[in-house]
Amino acid sequence: MSAPAQKLEALREKIRHHEHLYYVLDQPSLSDAEFDDLMRELKRLEAEHPDLVTPDSPTQRVGGKPKEGFAKVAHSRAMLSLDNVTSEEELRDWDRRVHQLAGENATISYVCEYKMDGMSMALQYHAAADKSAHLQRGLTGGDGTQAKM
Repeated sequence: MSAPAQKLEALREKIRHHEHLYYVLDQPSLSDAEFDDLMRELKRLEAEHPDLVTPDSPTQRVGGKPKEGFAKVAHSRAMLSLDNVTSEEELRDWDRRVHQLAGENATISYVCEYKMDGMSMALQYHAAADKSAHLQRGLTGGDGTQAKM
């Protein structure tokens, strides 16, 4: 295995370890900023060596494996992540990709909220005849396609 490949795999393994601590054990040992730095480094190295990107890399999925003990539920549509954006240019690039994926006739709107912690969730409401809404179910972000309820 080449030196870049070894470095990439070691970094992937370190990130997986910290994801396990965070998502499964609920015992993070790094700050969000420190974890984000590891992910940025992995993305940088994979950009330098695109032939070494693997399908199981943390850069190729959203979130991590949720804590056990909850029923598994499929999201009605993929729950994607904005990722970390540190400049207006990165945000505009993300918006451009969204428009390309959605198609030129798609109407797109955004809701932005300050991220208070690392938890993502999808809430589904049932609209009643009197125009009130009742929470039907709440899901974790999970891996973006499957969640825990």
